[in-house]
Amino acid sequence: MKKRVFSGIQPSEVIHIGNYIGAVRRWVELQNDPEKENIFCVVDLHALTVRQEPEKLRERTMELMALFIAVGLDPEKSLLFLQSHVSVNAEGAWLLNCVTPEAWLKKMTQYKDKSAKQEIVLTGLFDYPVLMAADILFYDTDEVPVGEDQKQHVELARNIAERFNHHYGETFIVPEPVIGKVGARIMGLDDPTAKMSKSSAHIKGHAIRLLDEPKDIEKSIMRAVTDSGSDIRFSKEPEKAGVNNLLSIYQALTKKSAEEVERDFANARGYGDLKKAVAQVVIAETAPIRERHAELMKDRGELTRIINMGTEKARAISEPRLTDVKRKMGLIV
Repeated sequence: MKKRVFSGIQPSEVIHIGNYIGAVRRWVELQNDPEKENIFCVVDLHALTVRQEPEKLRERTMELMALFIAVGLDPEKSLLFLQSHVSVNAEGAWLLNCVTPEAWLKKMTQYKDKSAKQEIVLTGLFDYPVLMAADILFYDTDEVPVGEDQKQHVELARNIAERFNHHYGETFIVPEPVIGKVGARIMGLDDPTAKMSKSSAHIKGHAIRLLDEPKDIEKSIMRAVTDSGSDIRFSKEPEKAGVNNLLSIYQALTKKSAEEVERDFANARGYGDLKKAVAQVVIAETAPIRERHAELMKDRGELTRIINMGTEKARAISEPRLTDVKRKMGLIV
């Protein structure tokens, strides 16, 4: 029996090369795995945990769905849908709220970090992990590919599933977090000690956005922080973090071993050669994505067709599970 995989990305910012290497490109590989059934979601409800300009959110949502397809996700092979178009996600979150102890949510690291930076903390930010759990559990998900920063949320989904199953009988699959090893953590070009961030992707020199023009990609990489040396090799030394980050990007996109990567730069004259080589592989990887995305954004009718098709498929999977949960909780269905 195929294992079902669920992943989602918010339409709050443009996807950068770190997202692509750490998550999105692996999604494309997953859809060709005969043992996997894949669901990829634009989680636009999650974006509402902070104030959004409605028209901008609508446009970014369409842009992200177009990007899903541009990177190689095939709506005939994988289920692609918008979170807000399937009411099960929000209704299911409320039902899960009613079995989730408040103390569990107070332990969420991301909530602590984000709320500390906001003058007014919206309830949606606090409850965000339960909505994520509903996204996972109501689609009978077996595996959730995530970065280290989201692993705690998947652990919460596991705890909620187990608690529900204990109180109401076997209902939910207990999902497993799946964390990629190579290239799963790309750091900021301006600060190689901090993870490349979607929220900082607009800052010049921080990230390479997936839809950036070649000249902008080259500028960002050539400005990348390195050190005062010239030795091009993988290293755990703190001062080599910038070089290590550039080598990690190069390795992830070329799919070479660490030894092969280091051999590629054995005769390099310095970090300038490294940066030029990294820029070349990034531009080569992103050019067809950017071109396909532009085509899709011109044909909104095709995008709407794909969204509608995904909505129907997502409802067909999640609505029977919602009915089962409501019945077990004592609601009339």
